Amino acid sequence: MSSTTLAAGSRAAEGNPWLLELSGIVWRELLRFLQQRERFFAALVRPLVWLFIFAAGFRSVLGVSIQPPYETYILYEVYITPGLCGMILLFSGMQTSLAMVYDREMGSMRVLLVSPLPRWYLLLCKLVAGVLVACVQVYVFLAIAWFWDIVPPWYGYLTVLPALVLAGLMLGALGLLLSSVIKQLENFAGVMNFVIFPMFFASSALYPLWRMKEGSLLLYQISTANPFSQAVELIRFALYGQVDPFSLATTAGWTALFLAGALFGYNPARGFVAATGKGE
Repeated sequence: MSSTTLAAGSRAAEGNPWLLELSGIVWRELLRFLQQRERFFAALVRPLVWLFIFAAGFRSVLGVSIQPPYETYILYEVYITPGLCGMILLFSGMQTSLAMVYDREMGSMRVLLVSPLPRWYLLLCKLVAGVLVACVQVYVFLAIAWFWDIVPPWYGYLTVLPALVLAGLMLGALGLLLSSVIKQLENFAGVMNFVIFPMFFASSALYPLWRMKEGSLLLYQISTANPFSQAVELIRFALYGQVDPFSLATTAGWTALFLAGALFGYNPARGFVAATGKGE
């Protein structure tokens, strides 16, 4: 990730402004991520706490029966691993959008806006860059989980990548949609908590939906309609080399919906930084 590597990537993209802008934004996000080591460790602490501490306590209480894609009884920590991967994607998507609000409020967004390419493409590049950074964090988490005897099939580490990308795009697009509406950095940080925790806890990340139905029909219906539940199930099946058509279609649909809303919110006609009260 040195300046020499960055220069080599820029030369490879030379002559193609679309690819040049994408590579530039991706490298910018990767370098920012590497320079913020606290962000990397914080992203891993949350799922690892659930995996190593909470899972040990809940194992005897929340036993999981045989259900697809599992073919035998599994430990509770095996069940929640896909949900914790989704947690990483969720927090990363919101943090990327928080950075968008920060760049817009501090004025550094104008540096990117000098590009002659459409602004919607700039938004997509930011989204893709954030997803790639989040996927790196997920694979580091899966590597640590492997030492905890959470070992999916070897091919699962490959088949899960498309699911991670699609789920990351959906959650990142949701964050961008929120960042297009919320005007101030302080407000966005507060709203994040009202979005992240209900989405995470009212989902299939920590417990099967059928168990939730036994306790509360209303909570079961909310969790079933929760886009995060479908993203988690998409990752769960993909981690074992399978595809859940309903989760795939639902996640793709929510991704398109959130992305359309974000593109509308950042429409140049409305002023790309209009949320700060400063039109372009």
